[in-house]
Amino acid sequence: MTKNQDKKSKLEKFLNLFKKKDKDPNKKRLSLRLLDGVEKVGNKLPNPATLFALLAFFTLLLSSLIKALGVEATHPGTGATIQVNNLLSAEGLRFIFANLTSNYINFPPLGIVVVAMIGIGMAEGSGLISAALRHMVTATPKKLLTASVITAGILSHLASSVGYVVLIPLGAMVFAAFNRHPIAGLAAAFCGVSAGFGANFMIGSVDPILAGLSESAANIIAPNMELTPAINLYFMVASGVMLVVVGTWITEKFVEPRLGEYHGELEKFEDVQDHEKKGLFWAGISVLVMIILFLLMLIPENGILRNQETGSILNSPFMDGLITAIFLIFFVPGLVYGIAVGTIKNDKDALKHMTASMKNLAGYLVLVFFAAQFVYIFKESNLGVLLAIKGAELLEHIGMTGIGLFIAFVIISAFINLFMGSASAKWAIMAPIFVPMFMLLGYHPALTQAAYRIGDSVTNVITPMMSYFALIVTFAQKYKKNAGIGTIIATMLPYTVILSLAWIILLAVWMLLGLPIGVSAPINYMP
Repeated sequence: MTKNQDKKSKLEKFLNLFKKKDKDPNKKRLSLRLLDGVEKVGNKLPNPATLFALLAFFTLLLSSLIKALGVEATHPGTGATIQVNNLLSAEGLRFIFANLTSNYINFPPLGIVVVAMIGIGMAEGSGLISAALRHMVTATPKKLLTASVITAGILSHLASSVGYVVLIPLGAMVFAAFNRHPIAGLAAAFCGVSAGFGANFMIGSVDPILAGLSESAANIIAPNMELTPAINLYFMVASGVMLVVVGTWITEKFVEPRLGEYHGELEKFEDVQDHEKKGLFWAGISVLVMIILFLLMLIPENGILRNQETGSILNSPFMDGLITAIFLIFFVPGLVYGIAVGTIKNDKDALKHMTASMKNLAGYLVLVFFAAQFVYIFKESNLGVLLAIKGAELLEHIGMTGIGLFIAFVIISAFINLFMGSASAKWAIMAPIFVPMFMLLGYHPALTQAAYRIGDSVTNVITPMMSYFALIVTFAQKYKKNAGIGTIIATMLPYTVILSLAWIILLAVWMLLGLPIGVSAPINYMP
């Protein structure tokens, strides 16, 4: 062996040491080890209902401690001295005992969600929502396939779990039908349904819940403030357009090229049937008729759904009863569709669909009981006002306001979302702190809620704590047998990173232009 060959052999052995190290199957990458840690921490969190019960108990203890310490604050709007109410006192315990039931019944999201779900149950149970989503996707030209799948995912927010259960596997099947990688279709649908949870082109089922929680939190500072489910509407629509454009670009430029060519069996799926098209036609006619009726009651100066004193549409019975409109927009077309296709033959069938939606609310109704107790106990304690004033003073002292403040809030919300999946459960905890705090800094609750929804959305697709994450892994295993959590994380991470940046830029531009966030929802709040 020559000297040069000896040197070459030693160099190859040296390089092979690194190759073996990299390919060690027993050692996970750092990113996956970190994700394992996140999963372990998340699994140690109690059930949200238990969490609210613990938070209520902690509020009792904290109110007693802060009262004993004599901590006070001056309300910047009224000049009044704010003190904490000790809820472990005799008076505090009387409040808890006497108001347990009224706290639950008067909790803003409760009635709104129940009414909305009756209508959504009709549309979902009759098959209208599933058929409409399938028709929208399958009737789209090939060039617009990715955009249509993401758009359908955004529209699926109108109903709670339809997007996860129906659209995500459908997205994979549609891509496979067009000879594209099915996991890329799954990713595009997952992007629209979950990463874009804070975007929509219409008011969805989550909007009344979040607005109700924001209203309860805002009432800490402004007792008479009322917020409608449409307070984020304008920003949500703009976010929806952004999500379709940016999500399509991410799918076609990052996700699909990384996946490469699919070598598995490409199956075809059943198109929307003729009887379903007939049902969609008549359901569409019913929606058109309702829109015309609403316009007839709103456009004339003496329209019956306008404010009868001022003639305003924004502060009117229509906006106050927006949940009624949402109920009808789902209920009537769902009923018409069911009659047309035969899924509703009598009143028993109709009631069966509505009852099924109520069954799905059982866990939510229990969760709301504990959430309501926490919210009202926290409000009665005055801790929210005290924390808001002290927090606002701190933010003013360090000079963090404006766009920088809301970027930080988006990041905080996104981080918390990694450990706690439910949007409403997180907001029920965060709203009583941040909504009043930002109001005292001059920002409307609608802006705070919009920023929260950005953070709540973008990390949904990379956290195993998200309720449907395991289901998504199962869907992926149909096309890649060894797919696991790492597969989904690696596939969806580009959406999280790029959408976070794009959404923050959109929010910053919105704030700079001073555009309203939604209906009767300006950027700024004046006490």
